[in-house]
Amino acid sequence: MKCQIEITGLVKRFGPNTVLDGINLCLEPGERVAIIGPSGTGKSTLLRCLNFLDRPDRGTIRLGDLSVNAARASRADVLALRRRTGFVFQNYALFANKTARGNIIEGLTTVRGWPQAKANERADEILAQIGLADRGDSYPAAMSGGQQQRVGIGRAMALDADLMLFDEPTSALDPEWVGEVLDLIRRIADGRQTMLIVTHEMQFAREIADRVVFMEGGRIVEQGPPEQIFGRAQDDRTRAFLRRVG
Repeated sequence: MKCQIEITGLVKRFGPNTVLDGINLCLEPGERVAIIGPSGTGKSTLLRCLNFLDRPDRGTIRLGDLSVNAARASRADVLALRRRTGFVFQNYALFANKTARGNIIEGLTTVRGWPQAKANERADEILAQIGLADRGDSYPAAMSGGQQQRVGIGRAMALDADLMLFDEPTSALDPEWVGEVLDLIRRIADGRQTMLIVTHEMQFAREIADRVVFMEGGRIVEQGPPEQIFGRAQDDRTRAFLRRVG
């Protein structure tokens, strides 16, 4: 396996609680990996640690030729890591005082250092790709949940990241908006974007993922192709979880 992204020995503690307990994971170029498992098992924390929204206590994160040791990571290391990752939050996390276009521009100007005119042009391209070409001047309060999440995805797309991280991208949506967001993620996946998706949508994970990872208790219990995990899981914990959610 040729790893584009490699996570080694990742540990995260909150006080006395170990939330991630030595996570090892490798993603190949263009691979789409879905992470499933019970609530409170560290799935979202894993994603947040990968671009230091939560700082890991120990471990190494490698993206291509960039390797960051969590215990010694400098501000420059963290910024370099964030330049190579795009993060889609479950609660959109848009700037309420910025338009849809402004939210997409923000990362291009602050993270990438692009001039305003170039960032504007890229934002308009992204708005067209996510089906919101006519909503560039709209503020989040004037958009539906589905539209807001599409802007959040567009903001991550604009960075042309090595790795896109999706943290339960449909969990905050009303049911009527879930389909449009999942369709957009499918389109991105079809372009062979390397992505790591935490999701509670089992059918979506089955359809979109090249590999499904089951986590419990801060550890990876089992992983494999969707047909293996959903059809003939090896571990009792995986099977018990799938029975509960199935």
